[in-house]
Amino acid sequence: MKKKYSYIGIAFVILLFGIYTVPKVVDRFKKSDLVKLDKVPDFEFINQNGKKITNKTYDGKVYVVEFFFSTCPTICPIMNRKMVTIQDKFFGNPNFGIASISITPEIDTPETLKVYAKNNGITSKNWHLLTGKKDDVVYALSNKGFKLYAGKGEEEHGGFEHSGLFALVDKEGYIRSRKDEFGNPIIYYRALEEKGFPDQIKELKEDIKILLDE
Repeated sequence: MKKKYSYIGIAFVILLFGIYTVPKVVDRFKKSDLVKLDKVPDFEFINQNGKKITNKTYDGKVYVVEFFFSTCPTICPIMNRKMVTIQDKFFGNPNFGIASISITPEIDTPETLKVYAKNNGITSKNWHLLTGKKDDVVYALSNKGFKLYAGKGEEEHGGFEHSGLFALVDKEGYIRSRKDEFGNPIIYYRALEEKGFPDQIKELKEDIKILLDE
């Protein structure tokens, strides 16, 4: 009988240990699953309110980066509708932000971007629509800094083309991403359905939360 109670006692201790430790182990795995990639390069722009915004503005914040232009007739409206859902999910969180960088700064003045923000449901004070640098500087930041394609495309609607991906950046300024089913980092998150694959907005929201909790 004593031996029976001993086994019950041991089982109870193991159960308590599991209840206490498993959530911590799972939490640790969730955090480590987000791969740390390149450091975001330095940048400096003017936002829709005429305020100077740099990469340092986002120190201590988790943020999402996209490249776009206000007169884009194709993917930008879709991308920013998706981005608005991200804005709304984390609205009011001072540790979250969004950086939308224009690839047509000669067109997208702060005044133009302010109107764009109003017309597209951009209401968070931490969502900055950025402009003010020559297009070659923007292209260098996009193509070399973030490795997200942007450039002129005479055959494209609107005369320019760019990636339909979002970059996720952590509080220390590193690009982060989850892994795919093969254990490789996805690097960026699809804002659009592509070649039969769905967008990755749900996954992006989940990973933003993980980084905010770190």
